[in-house]
Amino acid sequence: MGTMRYRMLVSAIVAALGLTACSGGGTKSEQAAPLQYNGRPGRGGEVRTADDPQSTFAVDVDTASYGYARRQIDGGHLPDRDTVRPEEFVNALPQGYPDPPGDGLAIHPDGARLPETHHDAGQLRLLRIGLQTRHEDLEARPDAALTFVIDVSGSMAEPGRLDLVQDALHTLVDQLRPTDSVAIVAYSTKARVVREMTRVERKRELHDAIDDLKPEASTNLEAGLVLGYQVARDGFREGKTNRVIILSDGLANVGNTEAEPILAQIREEARKQITLMGVGVGSSYGDALMERLADSGDGFVVYAAEQSEARRIFVEQLPAALAVRALDAKVQVTFDAHAVVTYRLIGYENRAVNDEQFRNNRVDGGEVGPGHSVTALYAVRLADRVERTDRLARVDVRWLDPGTRKAQETTEVIEVADVDGGFDAAAPQLRVSYAAAYLAEVLRGTQAARDVRLADLREIVNAEVDRLDDPAVDDLAAVISQAARLIG
Repeated sequence: MGTMRYRMLVSAIVAALGLTACSGGGTKSEQAAPLQYNGRPGRGGEVRTADDPQSTFAVDVDTASYGYARRQIDGGHLPDRDTVRPEEFVNALPQGYPDPPGDGLAIHPDGARLPETHHDAGQLRLLRIGLQTRHEDLEARPDAALTFVIDVSGSMAEPGRLDLVQDALHTLVDQLRPTDSVAIVAYSTKARVVREMTRVERKRELHDAIDDLKPEASTNLEAGLVLGYQVARDGFREGKTNRVIILSDGLANVGNTEAEPILAQIREEARKQITLMGVGVGSSYGDALMERLADSGDGFVVYAAEQSEARRIFVEQLPAALAVRALDAKVQVTFDAHAVVTYRLIGYENRAVNDEQFRNNRVDGGEVGPGHSVTALYAVRLADRVERTDRLARVDVRWLDPGTRKAQETTEVIEVADVDGGFDAAAPQLRVSYAAAYLAEVLRGTQAARDVRLADLREIVNAEVDRLDDPAVDDLAAVISQAARLIG
């Protein structure tokens, strides 16, 4: 399972980097009562197109929610519902979208009818909106200045935490270019600079600094992150990739433990020039705080359950993800009220943007790196009498060029015919994405979960195992099976 878990994780890390979070997993008994879905008016969060035809959200490339849920389920526990985000389950899966010819984002929309096993399918259709950036030529990537902010609190003494982080860092230092630079900040009750910004050609000094890290006392994430950004700013390299990367179990207990006060202190240092990445570790792992920091820090969060995962993240994926293709990326979908009665965006609740702020460059979006795909799924309810040639929706995507900071946009128009094919004939990745998204709905107990059975979702994924020959799909099938056993 180790290799499968790793590939599932890194399928979503092909491009940009972010941060981890704060609130643990729950037990089976804690998951018994169904949740109330906090969507807008309509059945199960469906939005009436006549009332609000536009859906606007910031792009999100986080995958930690799926990684941690998978670990909890493998360990015999259901995850805390508040940590389950469907978009991260979907974005943890490879989608196979083709690269655009140039920089920026390309839109790849498709869709299908719902499977016959989906209750109340009727006029419902599944709409998939995929975004893709061009992969990076590793030889052409700019040099990087990386500031690692490492949690050395007492909780990091547990096997699979600090030892995992140290092993991954040693491996990374041996793989980076001599012209790249690395700084190391450690934090416990207080924060300290372990190693100032150092060229990788002096790797012996970096290895020694990594070996010197030892578990200490409390967890003052605020102090670590503030000092980390100061060190990153002091070592800033113009025209290069500048990142702060925090490695932690995310369980802050000293200083500010809420996102906003911490963000207020680092915002001036960041100024969209120093982006944030997070790698979460540990059997007890925080979610809410770090996920919030990632969303506001122009980065994203991943979770590493095993040493092999962490090693491969840092060696195989981090160097490829150092560049940025799009900053502050946002999506706006305008549905045609003649064709669409209601719609529901599956997930992305905490990434919602006011419709009128779509073209406001001061409103944060998401960072997308090279070769990264982003997927959003909508459940769309068609009107009774529509033609296949009728317009279903218009998709607008807007982002800032990372070099010039100038706004770029691209648009695609979707017709009813694009979502009216049978589910069995749909793209395999779309079918698997449906299963992943509704697994998340079941785990978080929404009203939409009542329309599916885990046994049916497992069969959908199992049918694609041989066709896709992707360990990530094998892994998803195993997660669904184990979740079904836990729920009973």
